[in-house]
Amino acid sequence: MTVTTATAVASTSASASSAADAGTAADPWPVPEFTERLRAVTADRYHDRHPFNERMHRGELTPAELRRWITNRFHYQRHIPVKDALILAKLDRPELRRPWLRRIRDHDGTADGEGGIERWLRLGEAAGLPREQLWDSSRVLPGVRFAVEGYVTFCRLRPALDAVSASLTELSAPGLMRTRISAFERHYPWIDPAGLAYFRTRVDQGARDGAEALALVHSWARTREQQHRAVAALAYKCEVLWALLDAVDRGDTGGRDGAPDGAGP
Repeated sequence: MTVTTATAVASTSASASSAADAGTAADPWPVPEFTERLRAVTADRYHDRHPFNERMHRGELTPAELRRWITNRFHYQRHIPVKDALILAKLDRPELRRPWLRRIRDHDGTADGEGGIERWLRLGEAAGLPREQLWDSSRVLPGVRFAVEGYVTFCRLRPALDAVSASLTELSAPGLMRTRISAFERHYPWIDPAGLAYFRTRVDQGARDGAEALALVHSWARTREQQHRAVAALAYKCEVLWALLDAVDRGDTGGRDGAPDGAGP
C-alpha cells in the first residue's frame, strides 16, 4: 500500500466516525498515561538491560573489561555538566535555572576534591586507574566519543522540552545504582568499597533529579505532538547509553584496555 493510498483509507475511516471521536486522536494524553508511556521507554530500552551491564552485575567482567568501562564511561561523566549548562541556557526563569545549577554543582563540586566527577575519578583509582589516564581523551573508544558528542549536540540544538525529556533516564537510575553497588561489593572485592561513593550518591540524587525533570516535562508537554517529542527524546537518550555500552562491549582498544601496566589483580 502506498503512503497516498494509506492516507486516503485512513481519511475515509475517520469520516465514518463522529466528529467528536475523530478529534480525540490529537488530544493530549492524560498525565498518568503520558507518564506511563515515558516509563515504558526506560522499561524497554534503558541500558540496565544491555548485555554488558548484565554481565557486570553477574560478576562476569574481567578486570580489563571493568577498567575499560570505567575509562570510557568517564568520557560521558565529564560531559554531564556540559550538557546541563546547555540546558540551563535555555531556561528563562530563576526558579527553573536553580535546579540545573545544582546539577552542575553536584558533578563539578564547589571546590577541588568535591562532586560526582571527583567521585568517578576515585572509582577509577580504586580500580587501579590513575586519574591522569581517565582525563586522557585519546583512550576513549570512537563509538563512545560519537555517542557522547551526539548527546551534547542534541542538548545544544533541541528545545528545552526535548533536552529535559532526554534526561528522564534518571527515573531508572536509582534502581540501577542499587544493583551496581550490590554487584561490586559481591563480585569485585578487589575494588576498594570507598570507590563506590559515586553510585551511592546517585541513588538519592537521581531520584530527586528525575522527579524534578518529570514535573517540568508534564508542565511543558501540553499537546499530543509535544508529548510525542518528549517520548522520542527519552528513547534517543536510551539509544545513546546503549550505543556507549555497545562500543565498550565490542571495542578494540588497540592494546589500551584502560589499565596501566601491572595495575590491578
